[in-house]
Formats: sequence, structure tokens, C-alpha cells
Amino acid sequence: MNTLAPHILLVEDTPDIALWLGSALRQGGMTVHFATDGVAADQCLQPGHRFDAVLLDLQLPGLDGLSVLQALRARGDAVPVLVLTARASVPDRVLGLNMGADDYLPKPFDLSELEARLQVLLRRHGRTKPATLRWGALEMDADTDAVQLHGQVLALTQREAAALRVLMASPQRTVSKEQLHAQVFADEAAGLDAVEVLIYRLRKKLDAAHEQTSQTPDVAITTFRGMGYLLTAPSARP
Repeated sequence: MNTLAPHILLVEDTPDIALWLGSALRQGGMTVHFATDGVAADQCLQPGHRFDAVLLDLQLPGLDGLSVLQALRARGDAVPVLVLTARASVPDRVLGLNMGADDYLPKPFDLSELEARLQVLLRRHGRTKPATLRWGALEMDADTDAVQLHGQVLALTQREAAALRVLMASPQRTVSKEQLHAQVFADEAAGLDAVEVLIYRLRKKLDAAHEQTSQTPDVAITTFRGMGYLLTAPSARP
């Protein structure tokens, strides 16, 4: 897991959405705090708070999201804010951005897009720090992408390292083939089959490292058909 988890304030008054987002972000290695109305959010964001980013719904009881945002910026607080709202019109977006929002994501949205945008904001504002991603004996330096298994360096290609980073950054959550393709191959012409080839090569290198170190295999990439891939212990394979 990420040893330096960003602290996120999630301001959302719909319990089901808050639970869904909070669980996903925590599985992604973040520490999540909740506020269910605008007044509570404003209190959480008073000077001295230690949040690295804010996910802010606009339609809130007590005090609406734009008022929370306006008060935050009036205090000179530059914490990055990603607005989540059902207000999808261009004038509403422009208003939110003009009042100090860093990004704007209309509902409904895809979870992977939210996570990607949040990571961009954290990096842009210097809210993330180099850390080590770990899964059992597998370690990745999040700054250099250097990978070790049982202390042995794995020689990975750039794409292999990128795919492994995605899997290690999402502990206990299945990563779909489409998500891996989007994050590893971006806009390249490679099809989804390229992901299968990449995972095959990663598995071979993990197995070879276990053999060379004479260690009992304790890290595997498991395929869950129709869902995607997950880092597991071999004993957990279906």
C-alpha cells in the first residue's frame, strides 16, 4: 500500500454515493474524511486543516457547495477542489471554475475518471510524495518505478512497470482490462489483446523471480473473468 496516503475530504450528502466513493478511494490508498452538508464541510476546511484535496458536491443542505468553495478561497486556501455535481451546463461549470474550483466532473461519472482527475490534481499541487508501493514481498519505488521481489530487482519494460503500478495502487480491487489499457497504452492503436500479452509477461517474470530466489510464490496476478485482474497470493487463486 502507499505509505504516504493523501487525505481527502469527501463532501457528499447522498449516503450511497458517499459510501461508494469513500470505499473506492480508500482501496486506492487514500485516507477519506466525510462531510454530509455544507456547514460541516466549511468547519472541516477552516485554517489549519490538513486535507490534500476536496471532492465537493454542489447541491448540499445547510450551505451549498459554491458557498463552501467561495468561503474557502476567500480565506486564501489553495487546497485543490474537484467539484462533483449534476449541474452539467456550461454556465454552471464556468461559474464553479471562476469561483476557484480546480476541476469539474458532472454526474454520473466513471470511477476511473474521477480517480485519474484526482491524481492529476494531487500531483499538480505537489500534494503527493514519493512512496513505496508494496504487496507482500513485491515492492515498487513510486518515484522511479524500480521493482523488487524478495530483494531481487525485476527487469521490467516501461509498459510492464506501468501495468504493475496500476495493480499495486489498487489493492484488494479488481482492475479491468479496459482500465489497464487506458492507463498503459493511452491513445495508442494497440487493442485490448495487448493487455493480455502484458499480463502474461509480468506473470512469467514474477514466476522466474520466485524460482531464482528459491522463495515460495506469494505474489500472483489473478484473472477474474469478466472483471479484470487482481494481485493475490497464489493460495487465493480461484
